[in-house]
Amino acid sequence: MSITDTSGQDVLLAPKASRKKTYLIITGLLLASATLLLFPTLNQWSSAQASVPMQRLRLADVVQGDFVRDLSVQAQVVAAVSPRLYSPAQGTISFSVDAGAQVEKGQELASIDSPELNNELKQEESSLQKQKMELDRKRIQAKIQHLENQKSVDMANVSLVAAEREKRRADKAYASATISQIDFEKAQDELENARLVHQHAVQDAKLDEESLAFEIRSQQLQVNRQQLLVADLQRKVDELTLRSPVKGIVGNLAVQDKNQVTRHQAILSVVDLSQFELEVSIPESYADDLAIGMDAQVNFNGETHPATLVTLSPEIENNQVTGRVRFAASSPKGLRQNQRLTTRILMENKTNVLMVQRGQFLESGNGTIAYVVRDGMAKRQRIETGARSLSSVEILAGLQAGDTIIVSGTEQFDGAEWLQITN
Repeated sequence: MSITDTSGQDVLLAPKASRKKTYLIITGLLLASATLLLFPTLNQWSSAQASVPMQRLRLADVVQGDFVRDLSVQAQVVAAVSPRLYSPAQGTISFSVDAGAQVEKGQELASIDSPELNNELKQEESSLQKQKMELDRKRIQAKIQHLENQKSVDMANVSLVAAEREKRRADKAYASATISQIDFEKAQDELENARLVHQHAVQDAKLDEESLAFEIRSQQLQVNRQQLLVADLQRKVDELTLRSPVKGIVGNLAVQDKNQVTRHQAILSVVDLSQFELEVSIPESYADDLAIGMDAQVNFNGETHPATLVTLSPEIENNQVTGRVRFAASSPKGLRQNQRLTTRILMENKTNVLMVQRGQFLESGNGTIAYVVRDGMAKRQRIETGARSLSSVEILAGLQAGDTIIVSGTEQFDGAEWLQITN
Protein backbone atom coordinates (compact mmCIF):
# COMPACT_ATOMS: atom_id res chain seq x y z
CA MET A 1 0.00 0.00 0.00
CA SER A 2 1.42 3.31 -1.04
CA ILE A 3 0.98 6.65 0.90
CA THR A 4 0.53 9.75 -1.22
CA ASP A 5 1.60 13.37 -0.19
CA THR A 6 -0.71 16.35 0.49
CA SER A 7 0.14 18.20 -2.64
CA GLY A 8 -3.28 17.51 -3.91
CA GLN A 9 -4.73 19.52 -1.09
CA ASP A 10 -2.53 22.60 -1.64
CA VAL A 11 -4.09 25.76 -3.14
CA LEU A 12 -1.96 28.19 -5.04
CA LEU A 13 -2.27 31.72 -3.61
CA ALA A 14 -1.49 34.91 -5.52
CA PRO A 15 1.41 36.95 -4.01
CA LYS A 16 0.33 40.07 -2.06
CA ALA A 17 1.54 43.43 -3.30
CA SER A 18 3.98 45.24 -0.92
CA ARG A 19 2.49 48.39 0.82
CA LYS A 20 5.79 49.68 2.13
CA LYS A 21 6.39 51.72 -0.95
CA THR A 22 2.91 53.26 -0.70
CA TYR A 23 3.50 54.21 2.92
CA LEU A 24 6.77 55.81 2.04
CA ILE A 25 5.18 57.85 -0.75
CA ILE A 26 2.32 59.06 1.48
CA THR A 27 4.73 59.91 4.27
CA GLY A 28 6.89 61.84 1.86
CA LEU A 29 3.93 63.81 0.55
CA LEU A 30 2.80 64.65 4.09
CA LEU A 31 6.28 65.79 5.04
CA ALA A 32 6.51 67.92 1.94
CA SER A 33 3.14 69.55 2.65
CA ALA A 34 4.05 70.17 6.26
CA THR A 35 7.33 71.66 5.18
CA LEU A 36 5.61 74.02 2.79
CA LEU A 37 3.06 75.05 5.44
CA LEU A 38 5.58 75.49 8.19
CA PHE A 39 8.27 77.02 6.04
CA PRO A 40 7.47 80.66 7.02
CA THR A 41 7.33 79.70 10.69
CA LEU A 42 10.51 77.69 10.41
CA ASN A 43 12.06 80.58 8.58
CA GLN A 44 11.00 82.97 11.37
CA TRP A 45 12.24 80.58 14.04
CA SER A 46 15.51 80.34 12.27
CA SER A 47 15.74 84.15 12.02
CA ALA A 48 14.72 84.78 15.66
CA GLN A 49 17.54 86.54 17.49
CA ALA A 50 16.17 86.04 21.00
CA SER A 51 13.72 83.91 22.88
CA VAL A 52 11.58 85.13 25.76
CA PRO A 53 8.98 83.33 27.91
CA MET A 54 5.39 84.51 27.71
CA GLN A 55 5.12 84.96 31.50
CA ARG A 56 7.75 87.68 31.36
CA LEU A 57 5.76 89.73 28.87
CA ARG A 58 2.72 91.98 29.10
CA LEU A 59 0.67 92.25 25.92
CA ALA A 60 -2.05 94.68 24.86
CA ASP A 61 -4.26 95.07 21.79
CA VAL A 62 -4.42 98.19 19.65
CA VAL A 63 -7.99 99.47 19.69
CA GLN A 64 -9.87 102.38 18.18
CA GLY A 65 -12.05 104.60 20.34
CA ASP A 66 -12.25 107.77 22.37
CA PHE A 67 -8.99 108.91 23.91
CA VAL A 68 -9.03 110.93 27.12
CA ARG A 69 -5.77 112.50 28.21
CA ASP A 70 -5.87 113.01 31.94
CA LEU A 71 -3.69 113.51 34.98
CA SER A 72 -4.34 112.06 38.43
CA VAL A 73 -2.97 114.01 41.38
CA GLN A 74 -3.46 114.16 45.12
CA ALA A 75 -5.26 117.32 46.22
CA GLN A 76 -5.56 118.96 49.62
CA VAL A 77 -8.86 120.47 50.73
CA VAL A 78 -8.51 124.15 51.63
CA ALA A 79 -11.03 126.85 52.37
CA ALA A 80 -11.82 128.97 49.33
CA VAL A 81 -11.92 132.03 51.57
CA SER A 82 -9.44 132.06 54.43
CA PRO A 83 -8.24 135.63 55.06
CA ARG A 84 -5.32 136.23 57.39
CA LEU A 85 -5.30 139.35 59.54
CA TYR A 86 -2.13 141.36 60.20
CA SER A 87 -1.21 143.99 62.73
CA PRO A 88 -1.67 147.51 61.27
CA ALA A 89 0.71 149.12 63.78
CA GLN A 90 3.06 148.38 66.62
CA GLY A 91 1.46 147.93 70.04
CA THR A 92 0.01 145.56 72.62
CA ILE A 93 -2.65 143.11 71.42
CA SER A 94 -5.72 141.98 73.34
CA PHE A 95 -7.85 139.15 71.93
CA SER A 96 -11.63 139.14 72.19
CA VAL A 97 -12.09 135.54 70.92
CA ASP A 98 -10.30 132.21 71.19
CA ALA A 99 -9.07 129.87 68.48
CA GLY A 100 -11.87 127.76 67.03
CA ALA A 101 -14.61 130.21 67.98
CA GLN A 102 -17.53 130.80 65.61
CA VAL A 103 -17.62 134.45 64.51
CA GLU A 104 -19.88 136.61 62.38
CA LYS A 105 -18.81 139.05 59.70
CA GLY A 106 -17.75 142.35 61.30
CA GLN A 107 -17.38 140.88 64.79
CA GLU A 108 -14.48 142.22 66.87
CA LEU A 109 -11.64 139.72 67.13
CA ALA A 110 -8.85 141.68 68.81
CA SER A 111 -7.64 145.22 69.51
CA ILE A 112 -4.18 146.76 69.52
CA ASP A 113 -3.16 149.52 71.91
CA SER A 114 -0.79 151.85 70.01
CA PRO A 115 -0.01 155.05 72.02
CA GLU A 116 2.28 156.29 69.26
CA LEU A 117 -0.43 156.16 66.59
CA ASN A 118 -3.06 157.70 68.89
CA ASN A 119 -0.68 160.54 69.79
CA GLU A 120 0.09 161.19 66.15
CA LEU A 121 -3.62 161.40 65.40
CA LYS A 122 -4.16 163.98 68.16
CA GLN A 123 -1.23 166.09 66.89
CA GLU A 124 -2.58 166.12 63.37
CA GLU A 125 -6.08 166.96 64.60
CA SER A 126 -4.59 169.94 66.46
CA SER A 127 -2.79 171.04 63.28
CA LEU A 128 -6.07 170.78 61.41
CA GLN A 129 -7.81 173.04 63.92
CA LYS A 130 -4.98 175.57 63.64
CA GLN A 131 -5.20 175.66 59.86
CA LYS A 132 -8.96 176.04 59.99
CA MET A 133 -8.53 179.04 62.29
CA GLU A 134 -5.98 180.49 59.90
CA LEU A 135 -8.46 180.07 57.09
CA ASP A 136 -11.14 181.87 59.08
CA ARG A 137 -8.68 184.69 59.84
CA LYS A 138 -7.88 185.15 56.17
CA ARG A 139 -11.56 185.27 55.36
CA ILE A 140 -12.06 188.05 57.96
CA GLN A 141 -9.08 189.94 56.56
CA ALA A 142 -10.52 189.58 53.12
CA LYS A 143 -13.78 191.15 54.30
CA ILE A 144 -11.89 194.04 55.94
CA GLN A 145 -9.82 194.63 52.85
CA HIS A 146 -12.95 194.47 50.72
CA LEU A 147 -14.48 197.27 52.81
CA GLU A 148 -11.28 199.36 52.52
CA ASN A 149 -11.22 198.92 48.78
CA GLN A 150 -14.91 199.78 48.52
CA LYS A 151 -14.25 202.90 50.60
CA SER A 152 -11.43 203.98 48.26
CA VAL A 153 -13.58 203.41 45.21
CA ASP A 154 -16.47 205.35 46.73
CA MET A 155 -14.21 208.31 47.72
CA ALA A 156 -12.70 208.37 44.23
CA ASN A 157 -16.18 208.31 42.77
CA VAL A 158 -17.21 211.30 44.92
CA SER A 159 -14.12 213.19 43.83
CA LEU A 160 -14.92 212.38 40.19
CA VAL A 161 -18.48 213.67 40.53
CA ALA A 162 -17.23 216.89 42.16
CA ALA A 163 -14.64 217.38 39.41
CA GLU A 164 -17.28 216.88 36.73
CA ARG A 165 -19.46 219.50 38.42
CA GLU A 166 -16.60 221.99 38.62
CA LYS A 167 -15.85 221.32 34.97
CA ARG A 168 -19.42 222.17 33.97
CA ARG A 169 -19.27 225.39 36.03
CA ALA A 170 -15.98 226.33 34.40
CA ASP A 171 -17.46 225.67 30.94
CA LYS A 172 -20.29 228.13 31.60
CA ALA A 173 -18.01 230.73 33.17
CA TYR A 174 -15.51 230.48 30.35
CA ALA A 175 -18.29 230.84 27.81
CA SER A 176 -19.39 234.10 29.52
CA ALA A 177 -15.75 235.21 29.85
CA THR A 178 -15.95 235.42 33.65
CA ILE A 179 -12.86 233.19 34.27
CA SER A 180 -9.48 233.14 32.73
CA GLN A 181 -8.09 230.55 30.39
CA ILE A 182 -5.83 229.23 33.14
CA ASP A 183 -8.71 228.61 35.55
CA PHE A 184 -10.65 226.87 32.80
CA GLU A 185 -7.75 224.54 31.99
CA LYS A 186 -7.23 223.87 35.70
CA ALA A 187 -10.82 222.65 35.97
CA GLN A 188 -10.17 220.28 33.04
CA ASP A 189 -7.01 218.92 34.72
CA GLU A 190 -8.81 218.30 37.99
CA LEU A 191 -11.53 216.37 36.16
CA GLU A 192 -8.99 214.21 34.38
CA ASN A 193 -7.14 213.60 37.64
CA ALA A 194 -10.36 212.55 39.38
CA ARG A 195 -11.11 210.10 36.55
CA LEU A 196 -7.65 208.51 36.85
CA VAL A 197 -7.92 208.24 40.62
CA HIS A 198 -11.31 206.55 40.29
CA GLN A 199 -10.09 204.19 37.62
CA HIS A 200 -7.02 203.17 39.66
CA ALA A 201 -9.12 202.71 42.76
CA VAL A 202 -11.42 200.30 40.92
CA GLN A 203 -8.48 198.36 39.51
CA ASP A 204 -6.69 198.20 42.86
CA ALA A 205 -9.85 196.90 44.50
CA LYS A 206 -10.18 194.21 41.87
CA LEU A 207 -6.55 193.11 42.27
CA ASP A 208 -6.92 192.99 46.04
CA GLU A 209 -10.01 190.84 45.66
CA GLU A 210 -8.15 188.39 43.44
CA SER A 211 -5.15 188.29 45.77
CA LEU A 212 -7.29 187.64 48.81
CA ALA A 213 -9.30 184.98 47.01
CA PHE A 214 -6.04 183.26 46.00
CA GLU A 215 -4.79 183.25 49.59
CA ILE A 216 -8.07 181.84 50.81
CA ARG A 217 -8.00 179.06 48.21
CA SER A 218 -4.39 178.27 49.11
CA GLN A 219 -5.26 178.05 52.76
CA GLN A 220 -8.33 175.95 51.94
CA LEU A 221 -6.11 173.46 50.08
CA GLN A 222 -3.86 173.18 53.10
CA VAL A 223 -6.90 172.51 55.27
CA ASN A 224 -8.11 169.87 52.82
CA ARG A 225 -4.71 168.19 52.83
CA GLN A 226 -4.64 168.17 56.60
CA GLN A 227 -8.16 166.73 56.69
CA LEU A 228 -7.04 163.86 54.44
CA LEU A 229 -4.05 163.24 56.71
CA VAL A 230 -6.29 163.18 59.79
CA ALA A 231 -8.77 160.89 58.03
CA ASP A 232 -5.99 158.47 57.11
CA LEU A 233 -4.71 158.43 60.69
CA GLN A 234 -8.24 157.95 61.94
CA ARG A 235 -8.59 154.98 59.59
CA LYS A 236 -5.39 153.48 60.99
CA VAL A 237 -6.62 153.99 64.54
CA ASP A 238 -9.94 152.35 63.65
CA GLU A 239 -8.02 149.42 62.15
CA LEU A 240 -6.43 148.81 65.53
CA THR A 241 -9.69 147.00 66.24
CA LEU A 242 -9.45 143.81 64.17
CA ARG A 243 -12.83 142.61 62.87
CA SER A 244 -13.75 139.43 61.06
CA PRO A 245 -14.00 139.95 57.27
CA VAL A 246 -16.16 136.82 56.81
CA LYS A 247 -18.41 134.50 58.74
CA GLY A 248 -16.51 131.42 59.85
CA ILE A 249 -14.19 129.93 62.46
CA VAL A 250 -11.14 131.56 64.02
CA GLY A 251 -7.97 129.69 63.11
CA ASN A 252 -4.85 129.33 65.21
CA LEU A 253 -3.65 132.48 66.99
CA ALA A 254 -0.17 133.47 65.83
CA VAL A 255 0.67 135.47 69.00
CA GLN A 256 -0.17 135.32 72.67
CA ASP A 257 -2.64 137.64 74.35
CA LYS A 258 -1.17 140.90 75.77
CA ASN A 259 2.03 140.46 73.75
CA GLN A 260 3.80 143.16 71.80
CA VAL A 261 3.30 142.98 68.05
CA THR A 262 5.02 144.77 65.19
CA ARG A 263 3.52 146.30 62.10
CA HIS A 264 2.43 143.78 59.44
CA GLN A 265 2.87 140.86 61.85
CA ALA A 266 0.47 137.94 61.30
CA ILE A 267 -2.17 137.77 64.05
CA LEU A 268 -4.79 135.17 63.14
CA SER A 269 -6.87 133.78 60.27
CA VAL A 270 -10.59 133.24 59.80
CA VAL A 271 -11.70 130.16 57.85
CA ASP A 272 -14.93 130.30 55.86
CA LEU A 273 -16.19 126.71 55.86
CA SER A 274 -19.09 127.38 53.49
CA GLN A 275 -16.98 126.91 50.35
CA PHE A 276 -13.97 124.64 49.78
CA GLU A 277 -11.38 124.37 47.03
CA LEU A 278 -8.63 121.85 46.30
CA GLU A 279 -4.96 122.72 46.19
CA VAL A 280 -3.13 120.42 43.76
CA SER A 281 0.58 119.86 43.17
CA ILE A 282 1.22 118.99 39.52
CA PRO A 283 4.51 117.48 38.23
CA GLU A 284 6.68 119.90 36.29
CA SER A 285 6.52 117.75 33.14
CA TYR A 286 2.79 118.53 32.77
CA ALA A 287 3.09 122.28 33.39
CA ASP A 288 3.07 123.24 29.68
CA ASP A 289 0.03 121.04 28.97
CA LEU A 290 -2.23 122.59 31.60
CA ALA A 291 -4.45 125.64 31.22
CA ILE A 292 -6.92 127.45 33.42
CA GLY A 293 -10.47 126.30 32.77
CA MET A 294 -9.72 122.61 32.22
CA ASP A 295 -12.31 120.17 33.55
CA ALA A 296 -11.50 118.03 36.56
CA GLN A 297 -13.11 115.21 38.52
CA VAL A 298 -12.85 114.77 42.28
CA ASN A 299 -13.45 111.42 43.98
CA PHE A 300 -15.08 111.70 47.40
CA ASN A 301 -16.96 109.00 49.30
CA GLY A 302 -17.20 106.84 46.20
CA GLU A 303 -18.74 109.60 44.11
CA THR A 304 -17.27 111.72 41.31
CA HIS A 305 -17.82 115.46 41.54
CA PRO A 306 -17.18 117.78 38.55
CA ALA A 307 -14.73 120.61 39.09
CA THR A 308 -12.63 123.15 37.18
CA LEU A 309 -8.97 124.16 37.32
CA VAL A 310 -9.21 127.86 38.27
CA THR A 311 -5.63 128.92 39.11
CA LEU A 312 -2.17 127.82 38.05
CA SER A 313 1.04 129.14 39.55
CA PRO A 314 3.56 130.55 37.04
CA GLU A 315 6.43 129.38 39.26
CA ILE A 316 7.89 125.90 39.70
CA GLU A 317 8.85 124.87 43.22
CA ASN A 318 10.35 121.50 44.11
CA ASN A 319 9.69 120.28 40.56
CA GLN A 320 5.98 120.94 40.97
CA VAL A 321 3.40 123.52 39.92
CA THR A 322 0.69 124.54 42.37
CA GLY A 323 -2.91 125.01 41.21
CA ARG A 324 -6.42 125.39 42.58
CA VAL A 325 -9.44 123.27 41.63
CA ARG A 326 -12.94 124.59 42.35
CA PHE A 327 -16.10 122.46 42.48
CA ALA A 328 -18.53 123.15 39.63
CA ALA A 329 -21.46 123.10 42.04
CA SER A 330 -21.52 123.61 45.79
CA SER A 331 -18.91 121.80 47.85
CA PRO A 332 -19.85 118.25 48.91
CA LYS A 333 -20.92 117.92 52.51
CA GLY A 334 -18.50 116.28 54.89
CA LEU A 335 -15.29 117.88 53.62
CA ARG A 336 -12.65 118.78 56.18
CA GLN A 337 -9.81 121.28 56.06
CA ASN A 338 -6.52 119.69 54.85
CA GLN A 339 -8.30 116.47 53.80
CA ARG A 340 -6.61 114.71 50.86
CA LEU A 341 -8.61 113.59 47.82
CA THR A 342 -7.75 112.05 44.45
CA THR A 343 -8.35 114.51 41.63
CA ARG A 344 -8.33 113.80 37.91
CA ILE A 345 -7.61 116.69 35.53
CA LEU A 346 -8.92 116.16 31.96
CA MET A 347 -6.39 117.77 29.64
CA GLU A 348 -7.59 116.51 26.23
CA ASN A 349 -10.41 114.47 24.67
CA LYS A 350 -10.12 112.90 21.20
CA THR A 351 -12.67 110.72 19.43
CA ASN A 352 -12.13 107.74 17.13
CA VAL A 353 -8.36 107.40 17.45
CA LEU A 354 -5.99 104.42 17.57
CA MET A 355 -4.65 103.79 21.05
CA VAL A 356 -3.03 101.14 23.15
CA GLN A 357 -2.46 100.53 26.82
CA ARG A 358 0.41 102.55 28.21
CA GLY A 359 3.46 100.60 29.29
CA GLN A 360 7.20 100.57 29.84
CA PHE A 361 7.82 100.11 26.10
CA LEU A 362 7.30 103.88 25.66
CA GLU A 363 10.31 104.68 27.80
CA SER A 364 12.38 101.81 26.43
CA GLY A 365 12.01 102.90 22.81
CA ASN A 366 11.22 106.60 23.31
CA GLY A 367 7.76 105.92 21.88
CA THR A 368 9.13 104.99 18.42
CA ILE A 369 9.58 101.18 18.70
CA ALA A 370 7.04 98.44 19.34
CA TYR A 371 7.11 94.63 19.05
CA VAL A 372 4.08 93.27 17.18
CA VAL A 373 3.11 89.73 18.23
CA ARG A 374 1.85 87.21 15.63
CA ASP A 375 1.88 83.39 15.75
CA GLY A 376 4.23 83.10 18.67
CA MET A 377 6.71 85.57 17.18
CA ALA A 378 7.28 89.26 17.84
CA LYS A 379 8.63 91.62 15.18
CA ARG A 380 10.32 94.92 15.91
CA GLN A 381 8.46 97.76 14.17
CA ARG A 382 8.79 101.53 14.09
CA ILE A 383 5.75 103.47 15.27
CA GLU A 384 4.73 107.04 15.91
CA THR A 385 2.93 107.98 19.12
CA GLY A 386 0.93 111.06 20.04
CA ALA A 387 -0.78 112.19 23.19
CA ARG A 388 -0.37 110.13 26.36
CA SER A 389 -2.67 109.66 29.31
CA LEU A 390 -2.25 107.76 32.55
CA SER A 391 -3.58 104.53 31.01
CA SER A 392 -3.30 104.86 27.22
CA VAL A 393 -1.17 106.30 24.44
CA GLU A 394 -2.31 107.51 21.03
CA ILE A 395 -0.93 105.69 17.98
CA LEU A 396 -0.38 107.92 14.95
CA ALA A 397 1.38 105.49 12.60
CA GLY A 398 2.91 102.00 12.40
CA LEU A 399 0.08 99.97 13.91
CA GLN A 400 -3.50 99.00 13.07
CA ALA A 401 -6.57 98.22 15.10
CA GLY A 402 -6.41 94.59 16.28
CA ASP A 403 -2.61 94.39 16.45
CA THR A 404 -1.12 92.93 19.62
CA ILE A 405 2.09 94.45 20.92
CA ILE A 406 4.40 94.00 23.88
CA VAL A 407 3.78 96.87 26.30
CA SER A 408 6.28 95.76 28.95
CA GLY A 409 9.90 96.91 28.87
CA THR A 410 11.78 96.08 25.67
CA GLU A 411 15.33 97.00 26.69
CA GLN A 412 15.93 93.30 27.50
CA PHE A 413 15.64 92.43 23.79
CA ASP A 414 18.80 94.41 22.83
CA GLY A 415 17.15 95.70 19.65
CA ALA A 416 16.43 92.26 18.16
CA GLU A 417 14.35 92.32 14.98
CA TRP A 418 12.57 89.03 15.71
CA LEU A 419 11.68 87.42 19.03
CA GLN A 420 10.50 83.88 19.68
CA ILE A 421 7.86 83.73 22.42
CA THR A 422 7.85 80.48 24.35
CA ASN A 423 5.24 79.10 26.72
